[in-house]
Amino acid sequence: MRNSNRFEARQVALFKARRWRLLSALLLCVCALSATARADDVTLDVAYDTLPVSLDIHEQLTVGVLRLAHLAFDPLVRWDRHLGLEPRLATSWERLNDTTLRLHLRRGVHFHSGNPFSARDVAWTVARLKRSPDFKAIFAPIVDVTVVDDATVDLHTHSPFPLLLNLATYIFPMDSRFYSGERAATTADGQSQDKAAIVKGGDTFASRHMSGTGPFEVTRFQPGARIELTRFPGYWDHASPGNVEHLSEVAIGESATRVAALLAGDVDFIAPVPATALSRLEHAPGIDLITMPGIRITLLQLNQRRVPAFRDRRVRLAMNYAVDQRAIAKHLLEGFVTPAAQMSPEGYAGHDDQLTPRYDLAKARRLMREAGYPDGFEVTLMAPNNRYVNDAQTAQVALAVAAMLAKIHIRVDFKTLPKNQYWTEYDRRAADIMMMGWYSDTGDSANFFEYLTFCSDSRSGTGQYNASEYCNPELDSLVALANSETDMRRRTSMLRQAEAMVYADAPFIPLYWQNLAWAASDRVAIEPVLNVMNMPYLGDVVVTPRATETHSR
Repeated sequence: MRNSNRFEARQVALFKARRWRLLSALLLCVCALSATARADDVTLDVAYDTLPVSLDIHEQLTVGVLRLAHLAFDPLVRWDRHLGLEPRLATSWERLNDTTLRLHLRRGVHFHSGNPFSARDVAWTVARLKRSPDFKAIFAPIVDVTVVDDATVDLHTHSPFPLLLNLATYIFPMDSRFYSGERAATTADGQSQDKAAIVKGGDTFASRHMSGTGPFEVTRFQPGARIELTRFPGYWDHASPGNVEHLSEVAIGESATRVAALLAGDVDFIAPVPATALSRLEHAPGIDLITMPGIRITLLQLNQRRVPAFRDRRVRLAMNYAVDQRAIAKHLLEGFVTPAAQMSPEGYAGHDDQLTPRYDLAKARRLMREAGYPDGFEVTLMAPNNRYVNDAQTAQVALAVAAMLAKIHIRVDFKTLPKNQYWTEYDRRAADIMMMGWYSDTGDSANFFEYLTFCSDSRSGTGQYNASEYCNPELDSLVALANSETDMRRRTSMLRQAEAMVYADAPFIPLYWQNLAWAASDRVAIEPVLNVMNMPYLGDVVVTPRATETHSR
């Protein structure tokens, strides 16, 4: 018995030793796999001038919000680098008649919540867009959405509308199940709130929660300061070359600090790049600089409701003749903008080569005398200091315009504010002259008119950013007619006529179209995901890991 016990003891000891060696080997494998996984977890650190203050992609119509939408959601179609349209959640489409577009949807797509994507989500999203103060003017042409089946949806317009597919670039289907129902009471009065509610600057369910179909899920959100995202493991686009697993976006409003962060390696990609840093970054080792001609018009809106003198066309023309756009572009912005005298950039249907900057100081003074203002008057001007070009240059442009207007005895008191504060003041029309930058949401000239010159209408959303408080029903009717014209020659003629009418009426002072510039570490293949819409498709970006990330291999 004792020999048998010794044998059993040896077997137990041997078993334990083998088990320990096996566990040790397994632990080594797990550690190796973990190290490899960490090495494969490619990160991308991005610095923008500003970031959204809300996760609700229908709350504010800004480039920052649309950039976020392209990370956490997918549009039905999207613009490519050549301003063509490529399929995303819609795989194909066809016109059924002059007022109906049928879209065939991608199958097998799921939201971050796990809910399946279907045509019902498209219909729900369009209905919400039509309630959004910022988006409803864009979607006014759509009068109905028909769910044909789970993978087919029809968009109906009240009349022929040639830009319906363009609108689809702004339809980022939301998770209708996730965003439906009531949110638990959070207010002092104990009232519950509809999860689908849209409140500008408000605390809503959608402003703090998100479920999209996009390549990334938001894991941390500090409004206006930082957004952390992780790649969605269930993302449908297996053909995407993107290899970023963790994406971090931070707001660095100061241009020089943003550039310094890139050069120091603290971030991998920055936008915008100030004109003053172009030469430095172009010659910096390990940095790629990419530039493109821009399509965003920057202008100064003259508020006719606040300033009686602005109601006199001669005064508005005098101010236009007094401002030298070419001098501003050359001497202040170092040629990194294109002087403008109209809203539509070159290549757009409404662009008219005959409408050029008209600096003529003698004529400006004569018009002021004719209007009865030989001694001028005082006005206020407000501009953002971290949105257009860069903070210092925005102040310089405002100062230069003030100096030019002083030559016709218009005395300007100007103030600059951070962008997140500026929009609140803009919505209040807090100054006599407001700076505005706008690119066409539809890639078409008509959008400039709908938002910047149409008579303001809170019901339809048109004129939402018309801080000039300008109203010309004849102009509005002409653009509306152009929007229902399917003959592109006639439509182009109408839009050019509309630009000529605005040029003659001078409700604002056009300044320039801002060129675009981005800079990134040469580890980041950034150029293929950039576009003139200024919405980098970072879900598709390829990043070579840092040496420290691959050291464990």
